[in-house]
Amino acid sequence: MERKQYQLGDIVQMKKPHPCGTNEMEIIRMGMDIRIKCVGCKHSVLVPRTKFESKLKKVLRSSAEPDAAKEKIGE
Repeated sequence: MERKQYQLGDIVQMKKPHPCGTNEMEIIRMGMDIRIKCVGCKHSVLVPRTKFESKLKKVLRSSAEPDAAKEKIGE
């Protein structure tokens, strides 16, 4: 199974929802641990990278996508 590609600023979907009801999180810090912020209530959580990778379902919006769209417009 291939590893999911994610980076700083991505909006990701987790397997279990946050207690506020949304399961969308924004990656706001990366390192040995990953800090994610709930899109709904803005609460942030620091999670070890291995646990984050096991709980990650998919990347919803990548932070790199808007840059590619801006480059196409500028051509």
